[in-house]
Amino acid sequence: MVRRFALASLLVPLVAGLIGVGAGAASASKPEVQKTNHGHEYPIKGSKNAGSRSGSSNLINHLGPVLSTSSQVTAIFWGPSWSGSSFVGDKVTGLDSFYQGWTGSGYSTTTTEYPGPGGALVSGSVTYSGHAFDYSAGPASPPSTAQIANEVLKVVGTPVAGGYYPVYVDLKRGGAGYCAWHDTYTTANNLQFEVAFFFNLDNDAGCNPNDAWTTHSEPLAALANVSGHELSEAKTDPQLNAWFDRQGAENADKCAWTFNKVSYFPSNKTYWKIQGNWSNNANNTRTGYAKYGCIDGN
Repeated sequence: MVRRFALASLLVPLVAGLIGVGAGAASASKPEVQKTNHGHEYPIKGSKNAGSRSGSSNLINHLGPVLSTSSQVTAIFWGPSWSGSSFVGDKVTGLDSFYQGWTGSGYSTTTTEYPGPGGALVSGSVTYSGHAFDYSAGPASPPSTAQIANEVLKVVGTPVAGGYYPVYVDLKRGGAGYCAWHDTYTTANNLQFEVAFFFNLDNDAGCNPNDAWTTHSEPLAALANVSGHELSEAKTDPQLNAWFDRQGAENADKCAWTFNKVSYFPSNKTYWKIQGNWSNNANNTRTGYAKYGCIDGN
C-alpha cells in the first residue's frame, strides 16, 4: 500500500454517456502532472501486503477531509482495445451498472461511519454521469500519476469539484504487484478531484476474486471488486490524510481479498462479489467477519 499524490506544473501542492474520444480528436488543455508521492494500491493476492496489514487495530482519524457529499463519478476507458467488442465484453455495461447501483446498496453503507472535519460523515451516495472512451494509445507500462491525471483532463476538460474519475486501461498488469490505485489532485484554481487507475485484469490470477456467485465474466468480476475497493478508500481517505490505521492501511486495505456474502444493489437489482471494508464499530462490537472488523453491508 504505497501512497500516491500528484500535482500539476500549473497545479498547486495539496494541503492535505459521454462521447468517445478518438485517437485524432482534439483534446482540452492538459497541464503536465508530476508525481510527488504515492497513493494506496490494491495488492495482488498472495503478496506480502495482501491482508498482512489487516490486524485488529482500528482506523485512526488523521483529521483530513472525507467525501461527505454525493460524489459525481465518470468512468474513462482508455486504449484502442476498448473499440473491440470481444475485448469489451460485459465490462463497460457491467461497470455502468455497478456505479449506477451503488447508492442505496448495503455495500455503500460500509464507509459511512467515518466523519471529517466538522463531523460530517462520509456519504454513501454517488451520481454516475456515464462513461467516456478514448481509443488513442494508452500507457505502455504502469503509468505515472501524471499520465492518469492528464488523461482525465484530456477527456473531461474541467473535472467536477470532488468528482471521482476511474480510468480503465487495456494494459495488462505484467509484473506489477498491484491491481489498482487511487489519488487526489488540486488545480491552481483550487479545484480538487479524485482519480483511480485500473489495469486490464482479463485472466489475471493475481487480481481474480474467483466469482462463482454471479453471472459476470471473470474480467468484469475482477474490475468490479477492485472498483469497490478504490471507491471506498477515495470516500474515506480522499487526500490520504484522513482515515487509516497505524500501519497506513485504509478501510479497504484492511479487508483486501476477504469476502463474506454476495452484495446486492437493490436500485438496479444486480449482484456483486466485492471484498468487505473495515468498520471500527464492527471491530469494537465484534460483529464483523474476518477478525471481526470487516463488513460488506449484508
